[in-house]
Amino acid sequence: MPDHALTRRWPTFLALALVLVTFVDGVPPLAFLAALLVAMPVCYLVFGAFRGELRDRRTLAVQLAGLAGFGALAALALAADARWGLYVAAAGWFAHGVWDLVHHRSGRVVPRAWSEWCGVVDVSGALAILVLA
Repeated sequence: MPDHALTRRWPTFLALALVLVTFVDGVPPLAFLAALLVAMPVCYLVFGAFRGELRDRRTLAVQLAGLAGFGALAALALAADARWGLYVAAAGWFAHGVWDLVHHRSGRVVPRAWSEWCGVVDVSGALAILVLA
């Protein structure tokens, strides 16, 4: 089977399908969006632990700082009024997309397919929140 760009981009297509299904009826509740903002860096910690990448103290510290930062954004989103909370959630999702890009480029902590998938979900989800809010 030839190696085509389309077959290599399966994480992107899967991510776009997930975003479409998630946002087809509008923006999900803010609590759900905030919970996912916390769950995203937890997944990175789980992957990093299983891959043995968190043995390095610096890598572990960076991942824990990410968890703290995204957790703080989730808490801020929930503390703000509903409209501003959605904007904060969208900013957090977009920031996590940048986090994914950094991990994708480094090839560390999570598999590249995961960081590609997650990055597309995050950035597309952030755009959907902004457009639909």
